[in-house]
Amino acid sequence: MVSGAEPAALRVLAGAVARRAGALLLERFGTPARGVEAKSSRTDLVSDADRDAEELIVSALRAARPGDGLLGEEGAGSRGTSGLRWVIDPLDGTTNFLWGIPQWAVSIAVEDQDGPLAGVVFDPCRGELFGAARGDGADLDGAVLRLGDGPPLAEALIATGFNYDRGERERQAGRMPGVIPAVRDIRRMGAAALDLAWVAAGRVDGYFETGLQPWDRAAGALIVAEAGGVVRELPASPGGVGPCTLAAPASLAEALEDLVRGG
Repeated sequence: MVSGAEPAALRVLAGAVARRAGALLLERFGTPARGVEAKSSRTDLVSDADRDAEELIVSALRAARPGDGLLGEEGAGSRGTSGLRWVIDPLDGTTNFLWGIPQWAVSIAVEDQDGPLAGVVFDPCRGELFGAARGDGADLDGAVLRLGDGPPLAEALIATGFNYDRGERERQAGRMPGVIPAVRDIRRMGAAALDLAWVAAGRVDGYFETGLQPWDRAAGALIVAEAGGVVRELPASPGGVGPCTLAAPASLAEALEDLVRGG
C-alpha cells in the first residue's frame, strides 16, 4: 500500500464524491436527456449526464489527491505518480437512467498494485451507499455487510446482465436455457455495480456477467469480497468479448461456476 493512503480514508473520500455526483444525476433523472450518443454499439449509450458526473468526480478527486491516476468510463485518464489509480463509472446503468428506471448508480474505486483498495457504489434513487476498504469489511450506510452460507443452487436467486455486442448477447442468451431451470429465478436489472453490491447485501444470491469493464466491477467486487463473498473471473468463451465475472457466497460459488461454465 502507498504510504499515507489509508484504505478507510480513501473510502470516505470516495463516498463523499459519489454522493455529490449522485445529487447531480438525481436532479436530471426523469427530465429530457441531452447529448445522447452511441458508443460501442447502437444500444450502448452515453449522455451529458454521464459526462458531467464524470467531470465532477474527476475534478473532486484531482483536487483532493493530485498525484493519483484516473480511469473513467467516459474518457478520463491519467497515469499519476502516487501508485494509486481511481476507477470511475459516473453512471452505471445509463439505459435505465435514460428510460426513467430507478436502477442506476455511481461507482468509484481506488486501486494499488494489488488491486482494489477502497470503493463505493452509491444508489441515489434509494439514498444507499455501499462501501468497503481492504481489510476493513463492507457496509451499507454504516451497517456491516457479512455474507453467510448461500442457499442451495436450486433455491438461489441469480442476477445477470447482457453485453452490448450482438454476438456476445447471442452467446449469453444461449446459456440461459441451461441456467434458468437450475436456479430459483434470474434477475436482469441493468446495473452491474449494483448487482455486485446487492450480492454483498444478500438481495440476490449470486451474479454472473461476461464482458465487464474495470469500472463496472472494481468497487462492487471489493464490496463482495470484504463482505465475505467470492469473486471470480472465468475465462472468456471462444470468440467472446471477455471473461465472465462471477460473485456469490463461498458456499454457492462452486456450484454456480459449474453451472455457468456448463450452460
